[in-house]
Amino acid sequence: MRKLSVLGSTGSIGTQTLEVARRNRDDLRIAALSCGSDIDTLLGQIIEFDPEVVSVADPDRADELRNRLKTSYPSVRTEVLQGREGNIACATLPSCDTVVGAMVGIKGLEPVYEGIMAGKDIALANKETLVTAGDIIMPKVTIMEDGSKRPMLLPVDSEHCAIWQCLWGEKRTNLDRILITASGGPFRGWTRKDLENVTVEQALAHPTWKMGGKITIDSATMMNKGLEVIEASHLFGLSPDKIDVVVHPQSVIHSMIRMKDGSVLAQMGRPSMILPIMVALYYPDRGDDLVEDFDPFAPGMNELTFDRCDTEVFGLLDDAYEAGKKGGFLPTVMNGANEVAVASFLGGKIGFTGIERTVKTVMDKMSGVTGKLTIESILECDSQARSYAREAIEGE
Repeated sequence: MRKLSVLGSTGSIGTQTLEVARRNRDDLRIAALSCGSDIDTLLGQIIEFDPEVVSVADPDRADELRNRLKTSYPSVRTEVLQGREGNIACATLPSCDTVVGAMVGIKGLEPVYEGIMAGKDIALANKETLVTAGDIIMPKVTIMEDGSKRPMLLPVDSEHCAIWQCLWGEKRTNLDRILITASGGPFRGWTRKDLENVTVEQALAHPTWKMGGKITIDSATMMNKGLEVIEASHLFGLSPDKIDVVVHPQSVIHSMIRMKDGSVLAQMGRPSMILPIMVALYYPDRGDDLVEDFDPFAPGMNELTFDRCDTEVFGLLDDAYEAGKKGGFLPTVMNGANEVAVASFLGGKIGFTGIERTVKTVMDKMSGVTGKLTIESILECDSQARSYAREAIEGE
């Protein structure tokens, strides 16, 4: 039985992880949960799953949750923690063996790192962990059963989970190229001029996947794929130059790999995050089927298409390749600026194309940042990038 700490339990990946746990109670036990401020959802999760401990990022909301539990559910013994320390406590809980890293943004980095240092396996959905700190994280984990005593890193993102599955039983030295698929988002085929008047509602209308706001906007700008390229580079040991983004709007093939003999292996299935979550949590075994069976004869299955991403329109993908190839602090700079810019777009402070302008401005300003990569220096760099991003947005 895996005993899980779910960081970001009220978000999209977190709630789907709990759905998998709900339907596999003999195999998966919830030991800890954490959220930002959505204590209404978290309260229901506490009552259903009876975790030892939970954490709420917002101290005021944590106090409110304690009071509600004491008043309405006095028999519940779940401990309520808060803030950074609470997240780390959840990630390092002695009774937990696997941390589901489902927090969105750089705030997910530190608890995942501390979980690794405490010997926990990591089912990773948080992109920023590897984008900003892959050089620190990867030497401390393994992604295959290799007889080492290092914690397992279990990819949850559908694309990286697909690549990972294609590599099961293969020698890593035979891997020649990675082909990461992308739906193309809601603006596939649009021109640069078309994007100038994009609304928040349009950008959030993803044609295939139901995700949180930040990730959905990243999918619309194609930054999501850029982050995935950097992640894949760290996970599978290939230069970004050996990783291609393939626009595949049907989202049937979740990613492919090409071997040195020219063979191409692909992982296919219906677009659902339930499956990659289960693959990660049951590895090296597989759980029972919880998704609708894949039907190769269903309408549209004879019309699978592939195309290149137009980086003249979606320039953030090229920026991500640049950051991934240069490495160091530049991915952190890019990521921090993007998080601020996306939040500003969602808040109506800048237009859709302002996201890319902000990221480019901050990357140019901080391209010379050097130093030793540590969790502390990465977080400091992230803070500076955010400050510069806010300045750039105020000057728009």
